[in-house]
Amino acid sequence: MSPDTTVGQPKGLRERVGQSRLGTVLVLAVTAAIVTGGAYLVDRPAAATAGVSAVDVGSGDGPAPKAGSPAHDFTATTVDGKKVSLSSYKGHPVWLTFGASWCAACQAEAPDIEAAYQKAKAQGVVVLAVSISEDSATVLEYGNRIGLTFPQIADPDTRIASAYRVNGIPAHFFIDRTGVLRSTRTGGLSPENMDKALKEIEG
Repeated sequence: MSPDTTVGQPKGLRERVGQSRLGTVLVLAVTAAIVTGGAYLVDRPAAATAGVSAVDVGSGDGPAPKAGSPAHDFTATTVDGKKVSLSSYKGHPVWLTFGASWCAACQAEAPDIEAAYQKAKAQGVVVLAVSISEDSATVLEYGNRIGLTFPQIADPDTRIASAYRVNGIPAHFFIDRTGVLRSTRTGGLSPENMDKALKEIEG
């Protein structure tokens, strides 16, 4: 066997071993990345799913809202300067909705909320919209621009959203005529789901 062949065999073996080790490291790295990404997708909060904008509002005083219990009362001023409280609407079904002009899903469902309100207001239904982390001027301009006619409240410090433990928008709370919270929904609603939820509180 020639000297060149004798020397070349160990060198080629070392190269193959080195490449094999590098390949193994790369495979392990890719596998770890996939596992980590999968764990994140499984464990991430529901508010981070498609169609919902996650918000960080903290937690308010008192217990979290619970279906079958009285809805948390609050007092605020609408963007057109009227002072309102949730309790002042007792005797009316109330759809309390949380959103924001910067939330794509909220923008998408806003015309449907307005349409549902126009159909249901004859039954005494009140839609009360709370805009998270926005000032009154911004909310008023947005509402006028897209043609919203129901009362809107700016919640720049997320005081109301915190009391309702809102962690993703749009978020919806349906309250019956006696002031009892009947159901909650997070995420954009279809017109059919809006009508169904309203019928549950109109009786």
